[in-house]
Amino acid sequence: MATSVFERMSLAASKHGAVNLGQGFPDFGWPEEILETASKAVLHGSNQYAPSRGLPALREAVAAHYARHHGWDIGAEGICVTSGATEALAAAIFATAEPGDEVIVMTPAYDAYAPLIRRAGGKVVEVALQPPGWRIERDAMKAAVTPKTRAVIFNNPHNPTGRLFDASELEAVASVARDHDLVVISDEVWEHLLMDGQSFVPIATLPGMAERTIKCGSAGKIFSLTGWKIGWIAAAPEMATLAARAHQFLTFASAPNLQAACAFGLSEGDSWLAPMRERFARSRDRMTEQLRAAGFTVLPAAATYFLIVDLAASGIALDDEAFAKLAVEQAGVAVVPISTFADTVEPEHLVRLCFAKKDETTDAGVAAMSRAKELAC
Repeated sequence: MATSVFERMSLAASKHGAVNLGQGFPDFGWPEEILETASKAVLHGSNQYAPSRGLPALREAVAAHYARHHGWDIGAEGICVTSGATEALAAAIFATAEPGDEVIVMTPAYDAYAPLIRRAGGKVVEVALQPPGWRIERDAMKAAVTPKTRAVIFNNPHNPTGRLFDASELEAVASVARDHDLVVISDEVWEHLLMDGQSFVPIATLPGMAERTIKCGSAGKIFSLTGWKIGWIAAAPEMATLAARAHQFLTFASAPNLQAACAFGLSEGDSWLAPMRERFARSRDRMTEQLRAAGFTVLPAAATYFLIVDLAASGIALDDEAFAKLAVEQAGVAVVPISTFADTVEPEHLVRLCFAKKDETTDAGVAAMSRAKELAC
């Protein structure tokens, strides 16, 4: 199995002493109160196995969070805590797809989807979203369905494009799932990383979708603590139980002290969400303005940590892989080629940058991008 593009670019950044704008982690933004709670839990709480489905306090906090924010009355019995959202995705896929089943993936897509589907014995069916709008079209979704189709993986807000899909796009996915009796594995880890006053709607809250949706969430993304690897599955109790059976043979349980801190964060932390969004919006705008001043064309981003630069529109003839190699080795900045987010041929003129960085990191990264542009041209 090939090494993840994020690992590959991070290793290259380390080797060449480059600014790492490739891997999606923030270097600011976490609430100190959550760290203090975790510290106390390590010293004074349990350091033994947690229940496989998660600490009751965290399961209850996740359920209450969704009831409060979305009116989704799922209850703690519909929550299973996992070691990060990628493990939640793995459990959901393993619980859903059997050998020979087809699973629809909208590309460009997070690079874990396809290998996990194949590990389950399934077949990946790609539906390509097209730049610069990256819209979901119902006809394209419907055309991908066959008698073997079992599930759709739906990522909203979307990595790597930064799209927050609108109501018509959500209904396009939901209607295809309802019409063809499909499971929707909904990767919603970026649900609170929204900007410009936008709001998020979980696809499970659409009519007829609660019983066929497995939602994957992430405390690491909500609180900018990606290294904690605390995620969860949220689904109707019967579906959550199926995924939990897969989860028990993946990691069984996650660190109880970190779970306790995340439970505190979800229960006490709604007031942190607006300031967090403001900080990330400021970082997005700062990087966008600097990149445009340096002659780059930057696509709009409404959510996540990511911006996409259009190399061709920026006057750069290199493809994304060649530019990424030049940028990290000669200019001192790591970026991610968008073509690696699909198995079939994707646009090869786009690269992804992480904007969730301190000002000095952004400044150094954009300066290096400017050097890369001069070298490429």
